Amino acid sequence: MIETDGRRLKGDASRRLVLDRAVDLASVEGLDGLSIGRLAEAAHVSKSGVATLFGSKERLQLAAIEAARLRFVASVIEPARGEPRGIRRIVALLDGWIAYSRGRVFAGGCFFAATTAEFDSKPGPVRDALAAAMGEWNGYIAASFGYAVAQGEVGADEDPEQFAFEATALLDAANTRSLLGGSNLPYVFARRALVARLRAAGADDALVARLAEVDDLTA
Repeated sequence: MIETDGRRLKGDASRRLVLDRAVDLASVEGLDGLSIGRLAEAAHVSKSGVATLFGSKERLQLAAIEAARLRFVASVIEPARGEPRGIRRIVALLDGWIAYSRGRVFAGGCFFAATTAEFDSKPGPVRDALAAAMGEWNGYIAASFGYAVAQGEVGADEDPEQFAFEATALLDAANTRSLLGGSNLPYVFARRALVARLRAAGADDALVARLAEVDDLTA
């Protein structure tokens, strides 16, 4: 039993290590490029070892999406949950997302921004998994903004889903333009626009200060 458990623990550790490499590789080269052979080469393991862990390219892609989702949650969502619901949490989420993209938590910037464009018109389990992960993020932003509306921190006529759409569009654009231009300036522009949007919605300047005061060019 001890030997069996030891083999299982070793296999779990190997899977985590290979998946860590897989999500970084996919954030740069895309999920379509994430084959068992390519990952074996990048992770310096055998093809048979990767095949034993995942079985097929599709299962590898799905495992990579879930690993990326968990890394994203740990980097952006979990830290923000330490803030009270409403504007404080919204500010923490937006600031955390910019730091996540700017700091290259994934080698190719935001994993989901890099991979969803590949599969937005390709029906199947991989597209469904990506859509679910993106829906979870958008839904969390909308729900958090909904608390701000309910608590009177922003105008009662504000639409949480509209805000979530605008906020994620700005964040995704900043990520893409930063990667293309090799500059953090797009994060400055996105941050300014997000601050202006929150202020226009009626958010207290004191609550938005954390988002407004970060200098992305020196952070």
